[in-house]
Amino acid sequence: MTVPSSRMMLLDTASLYFRAFYGVPDNFHAADGTPVNAVRGLLSFINTLVSEYRPTHLACCWDNDWRPQWRVDLIPSYKAHRVEEVVPGAPDVEEVPDPLEVQVPLILEVLAAFGIAVVGADGYEADDVIGTLAYRATMPTDVVTGDRDLFQVIDDAREVRVLYVARGVAKHERVTDEVVRAKYGVSAAQYADFAALRGDTSDGLPGVPGVGEKTAAGLLASYPDIPTLLQAAADPTSQLAPGPRRKLLDAVDYLAVAPKVCEVATDLDLPGDDALVLPRTPVAPEALAELARRLDLESTCARLVNTLNR
Repeated sequence: MTVPSSRMMLLDTASLYFRAFYGVPDNFHAADGTPVNAVRGLLSFINTLVSEYRPTHLACCWDNDWRPQWRVDLIPSYKAHRVEEVVPGAPDVEEVPDPLEVQVPLILEVLAAFGIAVVGADGYEADDVIGTLAYRATMPTDVVTGDRDLFQVIDDAREVRVLYVARGVAKHERVTDEVVRAKYGVSAAQYADFAALRGDTSDGLPGVPGVGEKTAAGLLASYPDIPTLLQAAADPTSQLAPGPRRKLLDAVDYLAVAPKVCEVATDLDLPGDDALVLPRTPVAPEALAELARRLDLESTCARLVNTLNR
């Protein structure tokens, strides 16, 4: 019998269940009327990805805090447009459609019954969990996300790549450093600084006024990172052109903190690889059977059980 090579898969879980919620028809309901389209879609996504890539380890990376206060303290506009309610002394409440919100606990129940690891860290986003697990990975690793911010974790030498699902899980793109360079003109390692310079409206990052993707890429082609760029901007003898120099100096306060906000954490205290082994059979088969019956997801769960058994 051939023992399969170890391979890690890290899921940006919220990215996937939001995609499932909006992509799977909303006429899927449990017998009691509870919507289950996001649960169904996420399980189908996992089934598709596991079928194609056969990971031996898999983590559903979780947003224990989708808008960490330490990032907001540095850039107050960070994800501000997605806040539904500010809760003093607790994480802000993200604007989530009610029919999706009721499904998140169900997703956790089903994943637990399968024995699929859910990994989060208090005070951090799923991106930070992914960043840490990818950084410490000792095996080829696929990061599944629809978020370009995670291009920064790509490392061809260590076989860490992104399976980018912006066009759908079935039409995902395998993104390597070569792909990032060809598309954006920067290395994957520079992507966080690239995003900080050009800004990102989806995350509430203002960027440097007047600096778009082309200018940001050009600057990072000459200066490897933002600290080096700021040094050049402050040095009147540097070769930096007057226009970009002025824009960078005008945005120096923003650029002093933006890299920390944009960079994912790589040093979180997270479970070891043994806790991320993908089970071949559900760890709680009776609980899974009851959930599948109650949520009218028997066929969806059965397909994933069969895929894991293979």
